Amino acid sequence: MKKLFFKGRFIFIPLAAAAFLALISFVVMELWNNLLPGILHVGMITFWQAMGVFILCKILFGFGRGGRGGAPWMRYKMEERFKNMSPEEKERFKQKMQQRFGGKCGFGNRHPFEAEWDNNAAEAASPTE
Repeated sequence: MKKLFFKGRFIFIPLAAAAFLALISFVVMELWNNLLPGILHVGMITFWQAMGVFILCKILFGFGRGGRGGAPWMRYKMEERFKNMSPEEKERFKQKMQQRFGGKCGFGNRHPFEAEWDNNAAEAASPTE
């Protein structure tokens, strides 16, 4: 039974990916053909052109999940790195980031790891048993 599952997986995953790409391409084509000719006065596109536009956008703008913190593995790697920094290194890093980005990282003048720095400083200041 287990061997059948693994063989089926190698057939199912490419078919599911192709179906997903076809569905997304159809949606891109429909949106383009129903919106853009009226708004921007551009021509209509075919299914294959829509697939090309979608793939080009993914190449140019990224495949990963965007948002705050970037890729989860990168965020974890940076958090581990900050845990091993001394308070002086953390302060130098914070100053360097403020100089580089003008004090604004898109987090309301607060760096995303700053809460962790504050927690680590509080743990270091508290006496341990």
